[in-house]
Amino acid sequence: MSWLSKLQRRPSNHADTPTQARVNRNRTGHDDNRILFQTFEWHTESQPPAPHEKHCPSSHYARLTRLLPSLASAGITAIWLPPGCKANSPQGNGYDCYDLWDLGEFDQKWTRSTKWGSREELAQLIGKCKELELEVVWDSVLNHKTAGDGTEEAWAVEVDGEDRRVEICSPKKIEAWLRYDFPGRKNEGMKYSSFKWRAEHFNGIDWDQRAQKNAIYKLVDDPATYPKPLQQQDNGSGGSAMNRFTRLAGKLKPAPPARRPGKGWAEDVDDMHGNYDYLMFANVDYTHPEVRKDTLNWGDWMIQSTGVNGFRLDAVQHFSYNFTREWISRVNATNRQKCGKDAFVVGEIWTGEVERITKWLDVVGQGAYAYDSPLLYNFSRISEDVRTGSVNADLRTILRNSLLGCRPEASVTLVANHDTQPGQASFTPMLAELKTLWYAFILLRSDGYPCVFWGDVYGTKGPKAERPACTVDHGRGEKRSLIPDLMMVRTMFAFGEQRDYWDAMSCIAWTRDGKDVNGGCIVLLSIGPAQDKKGVPGWTVKKVPYGRPGEVYVDVLANAGERAEVKIDENGEGLFSCKGMSASVFVRKDAPGIESFPVRLNLDAYGQ
Repeated sequence: MSWLSKLQRRPSNHADTPTQARVNRNRTGHDDNRILFQTFEWHTESQPPAPHEKHCPSSHYARLTRLLPSLASAGITAIWLPPGCKANSPQGNGYDCYDLWDLGEFDQKWTRSTKWGSREELAQLIGKCKELELEVVWDSVLNHKTAGDGTEEAWAVEVDGEDRRVEICSPKKIEAWLRYDFPGRKNEGMKYSSFKWRAEHFNGIDWDQRAQKNAIYKLVDDPATYPKPLQQQDNGSGGSAMNRFTRLAGKLKPAPPARRPGKGWAEDVDDMHGNYDYLMFANVDYTHPEVRKDTLNWGDWMIQSTGVNGFRLDAVQHFSYNFTREWISRVNATNRQKCGKDAFVVGEIWTGEVERITKWLDVVGQGAYAYDSPLLYNFSRISEDVRTGSVNADLRTILRNSLLGCRPEASVTLVANHDTQPGQASFTPMLAELKTLWYAFILLRSDGYPCVFWGDVYGTKGPKAERPACTVDHGRGEKRSLIPDLMMVRTMFAFGEQRDYWDAMSCIAWTRDGKDVNGGCIVLLSIGPAQDKKGVPGWTVKKVPYGRPGEVYVDVLANAGERAEVKIDENGEGLFSCKGMSASVFVRKDAPGIESFPVRLNLDAYGQ
């Protein structure tokens, strides 16, 4: 998983009230203006049921069940659940996956429940989602397993960490934790799956128990089965099939080393580090027919038995693209049979190179999505330019080399998640003051499927805890977040044709024409100074053609009694304003439902 290593176009629908907007959209089957909510951060607190108990009000699943009505009312249409399969410890977040078939039901790894809660609490949570017509996306860790029940001998070679194709020792026998018996499920007749994992079902590991050594070990076939030892060919040019002076000049890359025949890394993976099949723990080998069968069956079972509607696939660049295509085809077929439509599947690839993402999308096909990490990095780049006072700070570059720019129908957009929050290996710096701009961008544009992060709505815990993002003074000495307001604008007003007015580095704007009685919206983002040297607030003003002469528009992000008003002139234009380092969203003053703003959402998740 990369956290440890360095929409389709949709028909529009509309409604007069926030709640009715969500209900009408889901009942008609429209996907317009969906919002995915990530229901956890890395340090989410959870007190699962005690051993031999099935319920605890302080478990994360129980807490989420209580929070769902308010989230749905704010415009959330789908939730992304954490990986709820049994981990290698009671407080494991699930990316340290032990048993896919244990969702908090069996006494394994010193616990019955997972960190997030019990299987029974999960069922109640998903039942509440169905009641509220929210879709459920399950975080799936298919690349690796950890915390085997016993060791097994296996032939292996150490490989170079910078180029995993390069072997740095001769084959040797190692002892590794590659035996998975699943004693908790075994006590119940190997419920759900009879498959037990052994050394032959993996192709990599990072620990040799016998030597007490940490390294990247590629598991290989017994060398006695080879006709002769594998040797690097040397044609007299320094053993690399090219002139040594050319190599030293850096004009050509060395030829890749010859591939050892038989068992080894998958070839259809990302080519970073030469071959990026191996990431961590015990690496799953999808060339083995039993492994393929069990994982395909698991996807079917998840849809049929739990009621999930889709999957987030963790670390997809690290396991076979072709198997992933087969797996998606299988879950789509199962979901069509059950629900009449394909499952939603999104892949996680942390990279600034959009070509690596589009390559995966091209291979797996079938309407799969991917997280737009290049767009998130653009947010960070612009943010750092603003922080350092760089002359390169330019909002017009926001789409540069992003998935949203080249493949918008497949882009799941985000501002932050559990991998990028402070303290994580993939931490991505971002000015807190600018997060409102980035959320306005992903939520109010016509393209992309936006994902809102738990940590930005409710704050994060841990050693580098952060308060909720995008907060402003409520006017009564209290703080409120602008994220729920932006979600509500998406639900009520962000419809229709989009027109961009990107004529300045420090301020961009766009309009949405809207539909029916509510009308659309005008959005401005500014990275100009919040105030001048004398402390006077800085404002950007843009003349934008919109609406009809005489109509009045107000900024719904402001407090009710403090909203700037703009009257459309006889030429059909308005002079819209935005304070520096902030966003403004204007809608018609008399639009139905405007009384819903500001949106009241309790930001104390742990107190509910």
